[in-house]
Amino acid sequence: MFQLIDRAMRCFLFILILSLPYVHASNTGQLTGCLSCHEGIADFSEGPMTLAITAMSKTFDKQGCTVCHGGDPTAKDKEKAHAGSPELLVELGGAQHFYPDPGSIWIADKTCGLCHAGYVDRVKKSLMGTEAGKLQGNLWSWGIVNDHNSNLGNYDIKDEDGPVPNIGTPAYKKYMTRLAEQHPDQFPIELSQVQDVNVDDIPDHPNLAGITYSRQQCQRCHVGVSGSQRRGDFRGTGCSSCHVPYGVEGLYEGEDPTIDKTVPGKLLVHKMQATRKSKITHNGLTWSGIPSETCRSCHNRGKRVGPSFNGIMEFPYGSPYTPTGGKQESLHGKYYTEIEADVHHQIPSREGNPSGGLLCQDCHTSIDMHGDGNIPGTTLAQVEIECSDCHGTPSQFPWELPLGYGEEFGGKLDDKARGLAHKLPKFMKVATVYEKRDGYLLSARGNPLGNVVKDGDKVVVHSATGLDFNVPVLKQIADTDTWKDPSAKVAKMAIDKHMEGMECYACHANWAPQCYGCHITVDYSEGKQDADWIANVNSVGKDGLTPDAVLGSKGLKSAGKVSETRSYLRWETPILGINGEGRVTPLMPGCQVITTVIDKDGNTVVHNKLWGTPEGNGLDHSPVQPHTIGRKSRDCESCHSDPKTLGYGISDGEYMSNINKPYYADLKDAQGKVIPKEAKVQIQPIPELEHDLSKIVDREEGQIVSVGSHWPLAGPLPKEMRDKMERSGTCLGCHSKQQDEEFWNKVSQPGFLNNEQHQKAVQEAIEAKVK
Repeated sequence: MFQLIDRAMRCFLFILILSLPYVHASNTGQLTGCLSCHEGIADFSEGPMTLAITAMSKTFDKQGCTVCHGGDPTAKDKEKAHAGSPELLVELGGAQHFYPDPGSIWIADKTCGLCHAGYVDRVKKSLMGTEAGKLQGNLWSWGIVNDHNSNLGNYDIKDEDGPVPNIGTPAYKKYMTRLAEQHPDQFPIELSQVQDVNVDDIPDHPNLAGITYSRQQCQRCHVGVSGSQRRGDFRGTGCSSCHVPYGVEGLYEGEDPTIDKTVPGKLLVHKMQATRKSKITHNGLTWSGIPSETCRSCHNRGKRVGPSFNGIMEFPYGSPYTPTGGKQESLHGKYYTEIEADVHHQIPSREGNPSGGLLCQDCHTSIDMHGDGNIPGTTLAQVEIECSDCHGTPSQFPWELPLGYGEEFGGKLDDKARGLAHKLPKFMKVATVYEKRDGYLLSARGNPLGNVVKDGDKVVVHSATGLDFNVPVLKQIADTDTWKDPSAKVAKMAIDKHMEGMECYACHANWAPQCYGCHITVDYSEGKQDADWIANVNSVGKDGLTPDAVLGSKGLKSAGKVSETRSYLRWETPILGINGEGRVTPLMPGCQVITTVIDKDGNTVVHNKLWGTPEGNGLDHSPVQPHTIGRKSRDCESCHSDPKTLGYGISDGEYMSNINKPYYADLKDAQGKVIPKEAKVQIQPIPELEHDLSKIVDREEGQIVSVGSHWPLAGPLPKEMRDKMERSGTCLGCHSKQQDEEFWNKVSQPGFLNNEQHQKAVQEAIEAKVK
């Protein structure tokens, strides 16, 4: 209470100080404020937010530019105007400097945080800022860490108030407190900044190059820095990373005459994108919400869910050619091919699909994106939603499910129905508030889904785009027997284990990007160096920006230069395994590091080296929600008859068995010996690798590589499950006896049978046998 009173007083004094000194000056006609240069720039927002900003503005600064950006609008030249005016704002919580990007989390308590209390602290502790899970997973694959403890981050930070979240319903806080107590490794109390590498240690400990790899390559997407600033990666920092629109080309298209429209690295327009009520009109189009392409500017590596949700996947070719005969433009530093968008995102006008068009934010909650005040160590620790929160199950509506359904973590749930919410927590009321109808649906962890309501016999999702969608509810489909595919009815209703132990997307993720082999060279020779995103984020200037904010500079650098490539890419149906919640899930290649390290003297310390983990070598496969959902699921055969799905490798792992030996493409004799003396190795060996990179279990030896580095339940499908699933011999039960005319005449008929006729014939044969 005292904190609220103090904050109210500070805001009152802030407004008073901002207003009073300039009434007289404005009347003299000597001051014209920021618009004397930036005339034509658009108001950042409309409605209450603009009113709040202008209420705090100076009389000659009618748009309130200085409320967010600080600076000194009394100055006559650019340098002084952008130098700030601290003597007017001392100790009042306002802007004491000029802030080019007010969204930076390092100064946002003086800008965005003036009105949006608590968000800045939560974002700093969230995965958007710390990237704790990414660090733990990467260093696990390099053999640097050997447990599930996520205790490293992009910067030092501590959760001073303990494991109870500082926002959320009482049910949510109780749920999360218990979860954190059960999994302290995944919910750390504090994080330490991952340290730099002493290059003198590399000859004796070459796997420390994994830290350089993380610092230079993997940590560039967190919201504390500006990032790569290349095509597709242009964005703001902090709050602006999501809430300010940036085009793929990074070019400004607004009316501010001071911003060069030919130089990339700029916001598209000076507008805020947020929820349905924040509408933006530009280029003849009006939109609301945060386009999924904004999310993709960061989420294009690792799990690659951004491109996948949009329906594209990286590939090496850059085809088809452009009209001038060149390759496509590089996006996020890669080329892409189109596969198929997630059904939740498919655009109706293009796909003819009336239930597409959702944005990332329509499913992912404010806590998913901003955090709840705790420090999550993995994505699973922060994300609070499950598919069943909206779709339910064939036997229960979403509101009939208990809290925690879908993320049991190997435990048992209370049978009590979660019900519906009839009011929203305070932190959710700053967004668009929708009429509750019969009530708001609840997330698996107990918070209302403020945009998802029960309306009679319908579940309605209000998209931030302005569109409303009816959710396919499984129990409703089951009760009315309106299954569009008979196999769906069998899978969901006749086989209990499917619903009890599988993620919905284990079947409904129709594809996943599978990037096998991450060949990495870290070269410390000849003073080679590259951008160090950890060094950048820990060197914030008074203006809130990190050194990398200067276009093309990459800011601070550290020793070593990383290069990487792949072995091969796949997109078809992924391998299945077990995730941290204990459910069957798709897997995709994670950090499958195959490393070559060169020390400062130019000596190759290790060549094509694999590092060990407690579960096997570090060719990690990660449990994932691929964000490639299709209405029709993958075929039954794609799981039960495909050894790759079960973890045995493509075609049962029969390929690439000689990958641990050098391959010569030159002339050879009858015994396979190379004839020319000057022959060179065509394909370098990976000495410790004796199997295809898609193989995670051996039929005799069991698990042979790491599967999931974050949670104890994660791993390959257990042998008993694999044995039950594998049905490759089913067809041969009959077809191996085609030479037996007496048998074959009983179960077959002349001519070709299509699939439907074949199924009917098999069913009749079984029924005849039973009778």
